[in-house]
Amino acid sequence: MAIAKAERLMNLALCLMNTRRPLSKKELRESVEAYREAWQQGSEDAFNRMFERDKDDLRELGLVIDVDENALDGEVGYLARRDRNRLPEIALDAEEAAALTLAARVWQQAKMSGAASGALQKLRAAGVPFAEDTEHTALQPRIPAREAAFEPLLVAARDRRPVTFEYRKAGAAAAEQRSVEPWALECWRGHWYRAGFDRDRHSARVFRLSRITGKVRSRSGGFTGAVPEHVDVRATVARFAGEGATATATVRLRRGAAFPLRAKALATRQADEQWDEVEIPYGNGLGADLAEFGPDVVVLGPDDLRADVIDRLRAVAGVGETRA
Repeated sequence: MAIAKAERLMNLALCLMNTRRPLSKKELRESVEAYREAWQQGSEDAFNRMFERDKDDLRELGLVIDVDENALDGEVGYLARRDRNRLPEIALDAEEAAALTLAARVWQQAKMSGAASGALQKLRAAGVPFAEDTEHTALQPRIPAREAAFEPLLVAARDRRPVTFEYRKAGAAAAEQRSVEPWALECWRGHWYRAGFDRDRHSARVFRLSRITGKVRSRSGGFTGAVPEHVDVRATVARFAGEGATATATVRLRRGAAFPLRAKALATRQADEQWDEVEIPYGNGLGADLAEFGPDVVVLGPDDLRADVIDRLRAVAGVGETRA
């Protein structure tokens, strides 16, 4: 069975790489003998399941397969262009090889550990020199990727597939449905963020993975928004967190509370026995941060920030006036 599957995968790869136009499932079924047999002896569903598994396996092996939704009079077509599946000769020195080894070890606690280890094995097979003692270093960095949304979003970004998911904004009482074209993932200050094009809001947005609820579902069709050449997720997140902001906000903090906000303070004075008055940087996303501290924070200004926090707290409370 292993030999048969390997032969089937090779035949599928050859078909996809040696065509000038996308091929439909029907054309691939007629071209690959194993598919034709599965269809004749089983059913259309049996062939479809086999084809989808093989397609996923080829992508895991590194083959870039393009999907054209309207290539053949409305039928989906598949193509592996040679210009996207050709690698230059790999030449790494000892320091570069050591850096790759260290990067691969970062993923050992995440679901990417298998792919990272497999990539190193392929490089070793290609003759890239790896020092044997890199497996025994005193410092072992790790990047946690425990969010269930991490792997499906990574695959969707790789395959350029739009996704939908439920997302709960900071301070929001309930999650909202989002339809997004994922661009890139990045870890910043212990949290994973994903940047992409929000189809409902028609603009680029950044989402924190820990706030995604439920399953991430892949959707058919290609991207509708233009993908930028460089996606600086970290800079975008920092901007929304208020870092680098030129404006300031004045808030009152209950004594002994809201220490993360106090760490950002530009100036602090005692208002009375229970409250301190603090100036902090004001940037996009500050309202969500302030709302998380509830009754321990009172916004004095500016007015638009105060209104934003009030709206967020009312959304959580559901009814009534909320002090902010």
